[in-house]
Amino acid sequence: MSSASSDPVAVLRQAMLAAGLQPELVRLESEVPTAAAAAEQLGCEVGAICNSLVFDAAGEPVLILASGAARVDTAKVAAELGLPRLRRASREFVLEHTGQRVGGVAPAGHPQPLRTVIDPELGRYERLWAGGGDVHTMVATTLDDLVRLTGGEVHPVR
Repeated sequence: MSSASSDPVAVLRQAMLAAGLQPELVRLESEVPTAAAAAEQLGCEVGAICNSLVFDAAGEPVLILASGAARVDTAKVAAELGLPRLRRASREFVLEHTGQRVGGVAPAGHPQPLRTVIDPELGRYERLWAGGGDVHTMVATTLDDLVRLTGGEVHPVR
């Protein structure tokens, strides 16, 4: 039996409460490995799904919160952040830096705060859904709440 501190959903809930946000977590019956699958189960547009994508910038994690309808231009984002390059992180790198497994990465609740870039396209939706810490959980949020929760910078990612 895991303790609350090792439960990524509970850790996300605590991070949201600490940021003054009221977490609205939804547990889905089946895994949602893609934005399209999550949108189908939640009954929303794919663009309203906030993908939490972890990249490796020479050993440092960078979290990009992107609309499920977006394809991230890593060269553009790296240039905007003054980084030489962003590579898609390995599953092990993601777990090490977020405490969460690929497919369920949340915008927060990580062992250390991650440098975060937020897709401004997420602002097109009144209500967003982001990973809730595991592959069955999603959390309702907004662009403003993502900025508040992560301290992230809003930059175009396409």
